[in-house]
Amino acid sequence: MSKTSHRAGPARVQRRKLWPWLALLLVAAALVAGSLGVRQWLFQRWPVTPPGSQRVLIAPGASLPQIAQQLEQAGVVSDADRFSKLARWREVAQKIKAGEYEFIKAATPDEVLDRLVSGDVLKVRITIPEGFALREIAARVAAAGLGTAEQFLRMASEPARLRKLGIPGPSLEGYLFPETYIVTTTTSPAELVRAMFAQLERQLTPDLLAAARQRGLDRHQLITLASIVQKEAGNDAEMPLIAGVFHNRLRKGMPLQADPTVIYGVADFDGNLTRRHLTTPTPYNTYTRKGLPPGPIASPGLVALRAAAFPASTTALYFVGRGDGRHEFNATLEAHNRAVNRYQRGGR
Repeated sequence: MSKTSHRAGPARVQRRKLWPWLALLLVAAALVAGSLGVRQWLFQRWPVTPPGSQRVLIAPGASLPQIAQQLEQAGVVSDADRFSKLARWREVAQKIKAGEYEFIKAATPDEVLDRLVSGDVLKVRITIPEGFALREIAARVAAAGLGTAEQFLRMASEPARLRKLGIPGPSLEGYLFPETYIVTTTTSPAELVRAMFAQLERQLTPDLLAAARQRGLDRHQLITLASIVQKEAGNDAEMPLIAGVFHNRLRKGMPLQADPTVIYGVADFDGNLTRRHLTTPTPYNTYTRKGLPPGPIASPGLVALRAAAFPASTTALYFVGRGDGRHEFNATLEAHNRAVNRYQRGGR
């Protein structure tokens, strides 16, 4: 029986020669992929310390590569491309919030991305005291870095806005509620005006407006009277009494004779209220005109608003400052004059 030899064909020989090279390529590819994976893993977890305090403003609609490039230029992350890959891998590229961010401490790219997704933007706390007039509010807003006073005043006097909100006056004087607001550094004057007006609307509850209507006051008149009470009162406790005096005067057809309204109507008031001021007719001079002035003279707080709607029951028609933040209230002019002599003229 003869032995038959089987010799491998050329194709099989060629494949055998290629296998080592293919194996080597696979190993190399695995090593490269592993190296890239290790580098990305290290990138994600290696904290980067920015060079001092760095503020990064992410504009609305900014693309992921733009955001990553901003972060790299600020020294917040070490590699913009890898940061972009991280955001895509975590599927949060479309969830990054616009705004201004501040980076001070060392942070990993994962931690940086968490802040961007949660919207951990810079905040600004701005307090508007009760009794501030519109120009004072505008100055406070400008001092907080939220635009210029002129921009704020323009937004608060925009005719289209006033018509939409049903404001009969030339501005939102009195309609911007005094409170502490926490906003972002990118909050615009228009956004702040909307927020402050919305806060006032929340305070004007149905029972408050109903009580005001029962006393003959619409919304505008309520806020106007409350603003006068706010400026006249030295403390919250006296506000219902002061409101009661003004309601009595309005009912009797007497002029309100409120100094703060006169002052509001004086251009460039220098702090010294004179007899000339009291006798010069202006729309806000409640010594020469009966009834309420055309509109609010400041932003009243909630206590003043409620005092104007729910005044104290009193027979008083007059009050005078005692010099200690309180007032003396009287029902007759004779008693009032004696109180004026006692507290303001040294008993003369």
